[in-house]
Amino acid sequence: MQKNIKSELKLILASFRKNFAYVALFSMFINMLMLVPPIYMLQVYDRVMASRSVETLIMLTLIVVWLFITMGLLDFIRSRILVRLGTQMDERLNSRLFDSMNRFALRYPGKGSSQPLSDLTTIRQFMTGSGPFAFFDAPWIPFYFAILFLFHPWLGIFSIFAAIILIIVAIFNDLSTKKLMLEANNNNAKSMALVNAQLRNAEVLHAMGMGDKMRERWLQQHLNFLKAQSDASDGAGLWMNLSKTLRMMFQSLMLGLGGYLAISNEISAGMVIAGSILMGRALAPIDQMIGAWKQFGAARVSHKRLDALLNEFPAETERMSLPAPKGALQVETLTIVPPGSQQAVLRAVSFAIDAGDSLVILGASAAGKSSLLRAIVGVWPSAAGAVRLDGTEIPHWNRTELGPYIGYLPQDVELFEGTVAENISRFGDLDSEKIVAAAKMAGVDELIRHLPEGYETLIGAGGATLSGGQRQRVGLARALYGSPSLVILDEPNANLDEVGEKALVSACVQLKKAGTTLILVTHRTNILGIADKILLLADGMVKLFGPRDEVLQKLQAHTQQQQQAQAPQQIPAKPAPAAPVAGVVNIPHRG
Repeated sequence: MQKNIKSELKLILASFRKNFAYVALFSMFINMLMLVPPIYMLQVYDRVMASRSVETLIMLTLIVVWLFITMGLLDFIRSRILVRLGTQMDERLNSRLFDSMNRFALRYPGKGSSQPLSDLTTIRQFMTGSGPFAFFDAPWIPFYFAILFLFHPWLGIFSIFAAIILIIVAIFNDLSTKKLMLEANNNNAKSMALVNAQLRNAEVLHAMGMGDKMRERWLQQHLNFLKAQSDASDGAGLWMNLSKTLRMMFQSLMLGLGGYLAISNEISAGMVIAGSILMGRALAPIDQMIGAWKQFGAARVSHKRLDALLNEFPAETERMSLPAPKGALQVETLTIVPPGSQQAVLRAVSFAIDAGDSLVILGASAAGKSSLLRAIVGVWPSAAGAVRLDGTEIPHWNRTELGPYIGYLPQDVELFEGTVAENISRFGDLDSEKIVAAAKMAGVDELIRHLPEGYETLIGAGGATLSGGQRQRVGLARALYGSPSLVILDEPNANLDEVGEKALVSACVQLKKAGTTLILVTHRTNILGIADKILLLADGMVKLFGPRDEVLQKLQAHTQQQQQAQAPQQIPAKPAPAAPVAGVVNIPHRG
């Protein structure tokens, strides 16, 4: 994997450099205005108290009020800038993350989750909180130390000593919680993945009484998360409370040191109070960083995960627009290794069909039929070889432009939360004529009209309001929507009754008449009549491929030879119907 995309997050943050510069500029003025309280205190004690001038006190007070208002406005603007930066970062990343999450789910089936979006929220919330202010204020700590040195060297030395102690506390806080925070975040991600998987299969868990066992499995992962988070919080709380206690103690000791110097006539009484305020201000960013370290640690872990995800799935290059495909398909020595596996399920598969051809794929279970369809539609990448549509490899097509020309019905039909019409139209523009035409071709128009709200009937997540057969037929209508050039159906009649089966055959006949390229996987024989070509797969390899009648004759001849070879020699062999061969049911000849 190339590393040039590794710093995509950093590049996005770098594009906000000008905005961060404004935040730093406002921070400079805010920290300069932070001198107002000690200077005001110094003037009151050393000038007003000595001169007893009310006019001077009033004038100083008016100036201080104006400066405090100015500081408040600058701090408000600084906060709004960071909020806007967090929003802009989210807007620039959310679509990229959404695409990367989908590609991750394709490459690692069953492991996809919404964690990256949660990580983005964690980073945005940290950026818009009070934590970043500590990092922008920290560079001004030496500025306060310098003023304390002007008051008296011992005040400066003591403040530096206090700062070093607090920095050591911050370092120990990081070392003691970093590993625990990473463990807690990882355990939380695994826990949420288990919950999502169990919710998707709630019906199976309930029906077979697996709920308690699966809950225990999730609970163990969740308890691991709670323990790691509790340990991290305990550690962070210990160091945070220690830091707060030390800071308050150091400020009090600064008053004692200042009092001693004032008694020795080395500083004025006003400098005693002003010095304590200045040291408190100098130590505040360190204390804030310790307090926000938990959020900073979570944001750092989230940043690391997002950076790894974006590096593994860099932004796809924009593909040049190509003419609409006609449907000619070539598969060249294709080898497929499923994501997460090292064993090839397809090996050197080659065949070609012309535009408008109808291909039926046969084979026993685990022969590689569904894997071949996933490779054809581009869901699974090829380990070797290529799949070409109209001469162009599938990955080289612009996926957004190619999608409307592809109709795909997988074995497990997944419908999305929305209306029936929205699902059929693939959540694009609601063209009522195309929607009804696709529904009629799939033989589901009458069924939809009998639903409570017709085409406007809301489908629950996963198609929960429909039966398996209804989902299959609505999924078929979605695959046929917009008259695609290439239609791919994986076991489309698996959940269909007799009426649905007839509708499927009718839809295939109409596709054939329209010149649509059709690829269909089935175990049933009543649909073989529409096939122009038949492909037989066995153990991930092509056993037979060619025109329908030619392949059927070879299958029947092979079956008869097997039956004759298995029959006892002394008993004359009787003509017998063809038996299943290589996972293919008895196939009657059809004209």
